[in-house]
Amino acid sequence: MKTRVLVLVTALVMMVVACGNTEPTTTGQAETVAIASTTIATPTTTIATPTTTIATTTTETATTTVPTTTPSTTTTTAPAPQFTRSEENAIRSAESYLSILSFSRSGLIGQLEYEGFTSAEATMAVDYLNVDWNEQAWKSAEAYLDIMAFSRSGLIGQLEYEGFTSGQATYGVDKAGL
Repeated sequence: MKTRVLVLVTALVMMVVACGNTEPTTTGQAETVAIASTTIATPTTTIATPTTTIATTTTETATTTVPTTTPSTTTTTAPAPQFTRSEENAIRSAESYLSILSFSRSGLIGQLEYEGFTSAEATMAVDYLNVDWNEQAWKSAEAYLDIMAFSRSGLIGQLEYEGFTSGQATYGVDKAGL
């Protein structure tokens, strides 16, 4: 039986060569070679037989081609700054004032405007800083009490005069212990 298979496989190879197809098929699928005594099928290399079937697998080598690309010359621009230079300066100035003194919101805006910033720049800078105005009222109350004596109502009035709201002034005076 083995000799018969070998002879038929050899005959099959000779037929493929005779047909002009010297390239092996690379379909990536298993091809079935059946041994028969009478018929030989088409160039798909299948031979029909009523008794024995030999399966052969054609191995296909995969080649991956990586495309070469040229470096991109696209330039990206940095995002536009969030603030103008004047607005940045107003923010820095407000931070500087708050690191030394305590201010109400309106008092700090007024100070920045006095320095020459527009009302819009000063307001934007003060609002950007997200200041705790209650704490500013307390620091201001403490500073006043360090230099002079005040009644409770007198200190609340002084803080309101500086621009603190009634609630902020009351908070500051309460926290200062008056």
